[in-house]
Amino acid sequence: MSVHVLAMPPMPGMGDPHAAMSGPMWMPTAPPTVENVLAWHPQPIPVLPVLAMVLLFGYAAGLVVLHRRGVAWPVGRTLMWGAGVASILFVTGTGMDGYGMELFSIHMIQHMALNMLCPVFLVLGAPVTLLLRALPSGHGGKGAVRRGVLRVLHSVPASVLTHPVVTFALFVMSLYGLYFTPAFDYLMGTWWGHNLMLIHFLLIGFLYFWGIMGVDPSPRQTGRGLRSISGEVLPVLELAATTPFHAFFGVVVMMSTNLLVHFYATPMPGWNIAPLADQGVGGGIAWGFTEFPTLLVLGVLVAKWQRSDARKTAAADRRAARVGDVDLDDYNRYLDSLAARDRGRP
Repeated sequence: MSVHVLAMPPMPGMGDPHAAMSGPMWMPTAPPTVENVLAWHPQPIPVLPVLAMVLLFGYAAGLVVLHRRGVAWPVGRTLMWGAGVASILFVTGTGMDGYGMELFSIHMIQHMALNMLCPVFLVLGAPVTLLLRALPSGHGGKGAVRRGVLRVLHSVPASVLTHPVVTFALFVMSLYGLYFTPAFDYLMGTWWGHNLMLIHFLLIGFLYFWGIMGVDPSPRQTGRGLRSISGEVLPVLELAATTPFHAFFGVVVMMSTNLLVHFYATPMPGWNIAPLADQGVGGGIAWGFTEFPTLLVLGVLVAKWQRSDARKTAAADRRAARVGDVDLDDYNRYLDSLAARDRGRP
């Protein structure tokens, strides 16, 4: 695979939008075949792959602490966290990251994966629960870090940030506020801007799905004034509310007769890929990518409700066995009173 590396500041007057890229950024010159796009090829400064490895080893460190204490941890959560890390590496540590700088369609795969798929896997890993269990508890300096984490979860800023209205707005603005404004061209024009945008996708997606799925303790359960919004209906409404916005965005991008962003206006010589046609493919990806993450999250919510109902039923059975069925006894007494009243009538 032939490549070139942009390591010099842009020269004044250069018309190619890619020439505005500054910093060590790998850019492909070979055509985008499946082999080239999926080949392992991290950037010279692999920001996202390094972040992924930090997440992996940090999680592993928490597992080691629990193992030494003899505390069990669900294997499924570990596998989900591993899948989240692997998916981050897949879209940022391969040729996809470089080709995402040349093709809008490849960039949209990165966006959708980092914003909607990777965060779902990471949330299912329950990292906050693992952190709270791994950190030492107690009074004094020993439990200071754990108490600090709990204070953050209980804080007013955290409650505001995780409020459904706020997370919904942030999630939707990741599409409309980026591609329908000059923000995208500005960020893609610098090495740091490109990486900041990818991290933004990941963080906003994690915040959004973290609140919806409720796997971890969050301000929605523990924060001030937000205890009542973590029921069973609201997560489904939140999930359903974003679907039309994603669909509309995808349709607009597919049907547009003009380029929405100018960064991809100059096609790579010899690739025979028209920027407008590639933008249409990117719109189709944005439109169709939402189905799998949405179904996955809905499956998680249904399983969560079933477990909750099973726990409530078991608790009611235990209470009935211990003190009797209070509701049934009250109802029987009510029927007896009606019968006695009927017998007293002439």
